[in-house]
Amino acid sequence: MLKIGDIEMKNPVVLAPMAGVCNSAFRLTVKEFGAGLVCAEMVSDKGIVCKNEKTMNMLYIDEREKPLSLQIFGGEKETLVEAARFVDQNTNADIIDINMGCPVPKITKCDAGAKWLLDPDKIYEMVSAVVDAVEKPVTVKMRIGWDEQHIYAVKNAQAVERAGGKAVSLHGRTRVQMYEGKANWDIIREVKQSINIPLIGNGDVQTPQDAKRMLDETGVDGVMIGRAALGNPWMIYRTVQYLETGKLMDEPSVREKIDVCILHLDRLIALKNEDIAVREMRKHAAWYLKGVRGNGKARNAINECNSRNDLVSLLNGLVLDAEEQERSQLIVG
Repeated sequence: MLKIGDIEMKNPVVLAPMAGVCNSAFRLTVKEFGAGLVCAEMVSDKGIVCKNEKTMNMLYIDEREKPLSLQIFGGEKETLVEAARFVDQNTNADIIDINMGCPVPKITKCDAGAKWLLDPDKIYEMVSAVVDAVEKPVTVKMRIGWDEQHIYAVKNAQAVERAGGKAVSLHGRTRVQMYEGKANWDIIREVKQSINIPLIGNGDVQTPQDAKRMLDETGVDGVMIGRAALGNPWMIYRTVQYLETGKLMDEPSVREKIDVCILHLDRLIALKNEDIAVREMRKHAAWYLKGVRGNGKARNAINECNSRNDLVSLLNGLVLDAEEQERSQLIVG
């Protein structure tokens, strides 16, 4: 069973910390589908230190989400430590995670995110400083390297362990790959064999079968699911069930998809406000509609929705159309 410090998960399935996505509304929805651990989207250390209002709001955690890992990022030891200390003392997060994987230029140019991957010594220095400053277990999410010529995954993970880190999450792509190409599971396996703390594998887990294959082929302690869970928390549920029973559960119906989409919307409205929530929900609604007939036309209409009523009416209309098509096919059959 996946255990990080003294935090024990019910299963090894972990929701990845996706920027702009993993707020409390999304995390809680995924948690209810059985995730062993959910991770919050990355938060700026300087935003925390400066008590930026938007940043402070990102630190909200619903007790029902727990256990939860809250991720911070930064490139300077002083502010990273101060931010970690604030999270440790002022939030109900269970784990403090340090981002070493974000490939976006605006992050790496500040010596944060994936920029750390080039310097195992800096990793040791920064992680040990954070570990010394907090009580909660500290973990790191990283990529295998900066590019094909600079893959220091083993050294970097070992530096985290020496510094007192309690686990590593490893995305099997380099910074240069961004989210393209294939994740290198061989390097994930190498890292697993080189450290004694838990390793969570990440990258190219699109199906429950992929999750089992990653666990079997690399020996990782947990499997992290990111983009495959967007608009599809059933991926989490189906993966947990498949790992526990070997059975592959059915895909959700259109009605099930829309019902959960609306629940997600209402949680987002409660978290923010209707105007912001509806605008943010447009991308989520498009993800929920993936695979639903007529979703291309619907996505255009979704982008015109400005209120909860507009969006819910549109979504319910899609369900009725889908159910009508299903009845027609049964009659024809």
